[in-house]
Amino acid sequence: MNDLISAIATGSGAAGVAIVRMSGGDALGVARKMFSHKGDYLPNMMYPGVIDAGAFRDFGMCVYFRAPKSFTGEDVVELHCHGGTEIARGVLRRTLELGARLAERGEFTRRAYLNGKLSLSAAEGLGEMIAASSEAQVRAGYLLYSEKLTQLGARLQGKLTECLAQVDADLDYPEEDLDADSRGMIAARLDEAEGELAALVGQYAAGKKIRSGVRVALVGAPNAGKSSLLNALLGYERAIVSDVPGTTRDLNEGTISIEGVNFLLTDTAGLRESEDKVEREGVRRAREAIRGADVIVWLKDEAPAPEFPAGTPVITVGAKSDLTRRGDCDVVLSSRTGEGLEDLKKMLYEKGFGRENDNAFLLSERHYRAAQEALEAVRAARESVRSAPNELYAEDIRRAWRILGVISGETANERVIDEIFSKFCVGK
Repeated sequence: MNDLISAIATGSGAAGVAIVRMSGGDALGVARKMFSHKGDYLPNMMYPGVIDAGAFRDFGMCVYFRAPKSFTGEDVVELHCHGGTEIARGVLRRTLELGARLAERGEFTRRAYLNGKLSLSAAEGLGEMIAASSEAQVRAGYLLYSEKLTQLGARLQGKLTECLAQVDADLDYPEEDLDADSRGMIAARLDEAEGELAALVGQYAAGKKIRSGVRVALVGAPNAGKSSLLNALLGYERAIVSDVPGTTRDLNEGTISIEGVNFLLTDTAGLRESEDKVEREGVRRAREAIRGADVIVWLKDEAPAPEFPAGTPVITVGAKSDLTRRGDCDVVLSSRTGEGLEDLKKMLYEKGFGRENDNAFLLSERHYRAAQEALEAVRAARESVRSAPNELYAEDIRRAWRILGVISGETANERVIDEIFSKFCVGK
């Protein structure tokens, strides 16, 4: 696997700097043929000089990372040239002419994983950071990249290994009659593992919101001020505002960031009975948005409260506080003056998302399924540890251990690994 690969590691288009990265093989030998520096190349030192791309030359920089102290664990060289599509392509083309091959998608990170420089979940965290659409996703991706989830999985595997060692001791030394005491110890360890896995699975809802955003439905009667509130939260005129009831027929949407988390706002049609076919369709879509919302903002008026989905947080708002004030709401605000908007944002964050912490988030469906299956296996072992034969509950413990290894990549199959790295860009 030590053949030399090369790719452009920066985005295309005009820029101040572009980077062409090589890993493996004789990376430094190719760099010597292309770069004007003639002395020794000390690792981690940036050298200025001329890059010879064959068809042209460019003044740039060269840095060498010696194996195993590099991102991939192999010899790595980066040529930093001026930004621009043709300059970077020309430098890359020259590395290919001198013996490198074009890297596949995610191959640099894949080599880092295969060379033990990072776990599979850490590689996925790096991918989350690169693809992030919010600061919260960057933060959560970094927690994965810094091995938070892998460390948790290893700690849980340690508890399960301790249980299996005790089972083996009972089987190997039946004359010691330790079975009753060891089952109590195993049950206690399984209780600990179950609690940590349940907490981890519970983080998936927050992880989904970090990745996809928190869905917010702005709900109320016609002319309640929903469109004005959407515009005020967005800071620009997204929705048409009119004194005529029923102006909003379709869903108007926009996104804001609160403390780094994306909130997807949907301005819905006013909820009322209507003979107008188009307005009825708008109300139907409004009810769909309400059912799919993570949090509902209800602009309260004198009409009875609509029936909202059980379990969905509702923030009641007294809108148009510059005209009239209500005392029976969570927050009063004016889209015209801005009063109450910051209070509403705080409530959206607390009720729609919760609180960020430094624990590992389950950002992907793959991690969630693995954690859920491991939890089910631990619970099965916990239920049978008091009375079932050792071999039966031990198999559930082994199953949980193997599933936890799928998260870090320790027991992941080639298909899963291929799928993960296929989502990366070529230069990473």
